Amino acid sequence: MREFKGRVIAKGTATAEAVVSHEGLNTLASFQKALQFGDKTATCGDQNNKDLFGKQMAGKALCLPQTIGSTTGGLVLYCACSMGRQPACMLFSKPIDSLAAAGAVLADVWLDNISMPVIDTLGDEFLNYVKDGMKITVKEDGTVVVD
Repeated sequence: MREFKGRVIAKGTATAEAVVSHEGLNTLASFQKALQFGDKTATCGDQNNKDLFGKQMAGKALCLPQTIGSTTGGLVLYCACSMGRQPACMLFSKPIDSLAAAGAVLADVWLDNISMPVIDTLGDEFLNYVKDGMKITVKEDGTVVVD
C-alpha cells in the first residue's frame, strides 16, 4: 500500500479499481461511444491510446498524466457526468489542463448527486506505481491510497 498527495480540483471521496494510461487521454475520442451511442460502461474508443482502448472507464479510477485533444474536452467530461457515465475519479500525475478542470468543476457545481473527485499533481511516481486493477481510495484532502 502506498499513499500519494495531490491537489484537489473537484472534491469528494471514492473507492474504485484503477485503469491506467501512460499517455494523454483524448476525452472526445475516449467518451464518444458513451455520449452518442448509449455505452453505459464508457468503453474507451480512442484507438490511439493503447493503454485504455476498449477498457471500461465508467466507475473506474482513471489514472493518467493529462488530457489532450480538442476544446470540447471539458464539455465531454461534464456530459459524461450528467449521463452517469463518468469515472469514479480522475487522478492526474501532472497539473490538470484548463479544459478538463473546467468540466470537472462544472460537473461538481452544477450536478446534484454526481461525484467525480479529481486530484492532480500526484507525480510521475504515482503513475509508475499504479497498475490496472489496483484498488484506489481517494480522500477529501487529496490523499490517494493505492492498494
